[in-house]
Amino acid sequence: MAENKTQPTDVSVEEFLAAVEHPTRRADGVELLEMMREATGHEAVMWGPTIVGFGSYHYKYQTGREGDAPAVGFSPRKANLVLYGVTEGPAADRLLPELGKHKTSTACLYLNKLDDVDRDVLAEMIRAGYKHVMTEHHTP
Repeated sequence: MAENKTQPTDVSVEEFLAAVEHPTRRADGVELLEMMREATGHEAVMWGPTIVGFGSYHYKYQTGREGDAPAVGFSPRKANLVLYGVTEGPAADRLLPELGKHKTSTACLYLNKLDDVDRDVLAEMIRAGYKHVMTEHHTP
């Protein structure tokens, strides 16, 4: 079975964020770094070339495919901030309407900028998503 493309790396998270071109995206990335560090109790690790991840969990699908992924994380992309793991679990349904301007997909939360959302709600979503991923999705 093929190995996951997105693996943890030794790249410096701070250097990665410092190199983000868009000044708002860069500043939001630095703020998310601290917010997620505080919410998870983990130091950030680069996963692949563009994902800043916190904690990790092991998953195993019924198909037999398995691997590791960050429990929560983000990527300051050109078009928007993409957050991973924060829409997981029942708390997300309750918190999303209170968050502010955002978009979602199956597993991601998209923000134009942090100033569009309630940071306290976002911090609660990070904590709840992290807890849910680690207790419900993690397969030792």
